[in-house]
Amino acid sequence: MRGVDPAWLPDGAFRPIGSRRTLVRGSGPLVDTVRGEVARACERFGGAVVRDDPDLVLELTGDDDIETFTHGRRDGCTSVTASGARGLLYGFFHVVRLGEAAFHGEARPVVHEPQVSLRMLDHWDNVAVHPVMGQVERGYAGGSLFWEDGRARGDLERVRAYGRLLAACGINAVAVNNVNVHAAEARLLTDRIGEVADIAGALRPYGIRVHLSVTFAAPMVLGGLPTADPLHESVRAWWAGATARVYAAIPDFGGFVVKADSEGQPGPFAYGRTHADGANTLAAALEPFGGTVHWRAFVYDHRQDWRDRSTDRARAAYDHFVPLDGEFAANAVLQVKHGPMDFQVREPVSPLIGAMPGTRLAVELQATQEYTGQQRHVCWLGPMWSEVLRFGITGEATVGASAAGGLVAVSNVGDDPFWTGHPLAQANLYTFGRLAWEPDADPGRVLDEWVRLTFGSGPRLTAGLHAVLDGSWRTYEKYTAPLGVGFMVQPGHHYGPSVDGYEYSPWGTYHFADREGVGVDRSVASGTGYAGQYAEPWAELYESPETCPDELLLFFHHVPYGHVLHSGRTVIQHIYDTHFEGVAEVEAAQQVWASLADLVEEARHARVTELIGEQLRSAREWRDQVNSYFFRKSGVPDERGRTIY
Repeated sequence: MRGVDPAWLPDGAFRPIGSRRTLVRGSGPLVDTVRGEVARACERFGGAVVRDDPDLVLELTGDDDIETFTHGRRDGCTSVTASGARGLLYGFFHVVRLGEAAFHGEARPVVHEPQVSLRMLDHWDNVAVHPVMGQVERGYAGGSLFWEDGRARGDLERVRAYGRLLAACGINAVAVNNVNVHAAEARLLTDRIGEVADIAGALRPYGIRVHLSVTFAAPMVLGGLPTADPLHESVRAWWAGATARVYAAIPDFGGFVVKADSEGQPGPFAYGRTHADGANTLAAALEPFGGTVHWRAFVYDHRQDWRDRSTDRARAAYDHFVPLDGEFAANAVLQVKHGPMDFQVREPVSPLIGAMPGTRLAVELQATQEYTGQQRHVCWLGPMWSEVLRFGITGEATVGASAAGGLVAVSNVGDDPFWTGHPLAQANLYTFGRLAWEPDADPGRVLDEWVRLTFGSGPRLTAGLHAVLDGSWRTYEKYTAPLGVGFMVQPGHHYGPSVDGYEYSPWGTYHFADREGVGVDRSVASGTGYAGQYAEPWAELYESPETCPDELLLFFHHVPYGHVLHSGRTVIQHIYDTHFEGVAEVEAAQQVWASLADLVEEARHARVTELIGEQLRSAREWRDQVNSYFFRKSGVPDERGRTIY
């Protein structure tokens, strides 16, 4: 597509396949996609699609709807076999990722199977431009890929290209509209389902199933019923009829996503019903068609009294949902944010993930960088997500293994020519897809893949990109929120520092800084009791400031400014030091990026150069505001004598 960055699928990535002889065996729509990819690559690079004597065999051996494939190399021929067409598609892109290495030496057959069956992106896209949130809520890459001027885009070529990118990193599902369902989005379920069907048709050639966010109040808003009570027979019948019509239009439709009784959205509490009652009504409507309802667990009191220290937003999801364990239908998935708050740069893993063994859970991450620089800052989130997914939430399972209902990320894509606004933010989208397929993968290896596919190889280029990206999450943490404190952002749009921006707000209270100390006491002994929601050994570890990890200390404890961390620094000196360090690291990244000008395409280099300039300005603002705030609170000077205002 003219003028659109190809991200991790530039023409050059297909040279190793396109310059060779390939045999494609099998039939069906996804096999046709693979055959078409091979044929286009051969047209560019001189290879051929052949019937015999191949260098590469891509073979479908059955008609299963599975994603597993086997890859190997023997006697000078590379092979991918799969009993399902989806597996063949993923096997093809596996060879693309390997590049020339796929065609050298011998390789015993290895079975590749996704560890998580559903790997989904939730688009918070509005059909009609919202007066406050715009076209894409918490979107930092332009307008929606799917919607324009209040309707589905007429030209869906770019949506198809998007599906291709997603398939290449292993994503297999997309929810196409905002979880905050407004009037225009609500109608996608009924009289506007044809627009969703068009989008589904554009994504289908790459194995992407479409899901739809729906409002719990749809029977009233769309059906004219006097109630949305999930146990009322008329409501259940309405959902069954509406769902049947959806599947008539989109036979491979994935299911619904629901945000209910959350931040003003309607839900079952209005009728004295539980979240399980609400989810199960939609699950019953979807069950005959094999669909799934993803019911979000982001439920908390957003009208709390900031003076009441017993109310703790972090506790809310656990308190609401653990009593319902075992009551959700088999095709109802509880979608849980990876942390208990709201995608902060540092927070503990949500204890809810390990506390509902009788419920299918999906773990939700946020690729769009709402609280991590909004795609104006370089902040590669692979290391954060890897820590979360490898976390042993119980004695028996990691978070990644607990995500039987899927891994979901809030999308960071828009209609920007670079897809993600900041060209380097593409790494987050790619990394999510690869970690969703293999949660225990080394994120550094995944980043290597993205760099090689997107920019090509070369030691100076590779080293430079790693220098900019590898530590960028921790750099962002250093110049923003220290030791597990969150929400020190400007209210509303959430960009830039405001240490007390949400501190006296009905949305919650987050640092409790006073002249003596800082942090929120969430211990069982003297605080909100949140630490006790964890299984052992975490409950004991988090309970005491002496054993709590430094990076989470202020999330779990209120401590004096002179409290000595495990690092040997006091809390106040850690705040000063890390904020100066963070700015210095951005300055170093800026210099490294400038040195790559001769190796990076001009427009891409210019966009990143502009954004790193903004990142440095913002990092200095964060440093000065945070350090000044805590100097004035504590009265403790910087032991190194640096300027604090």
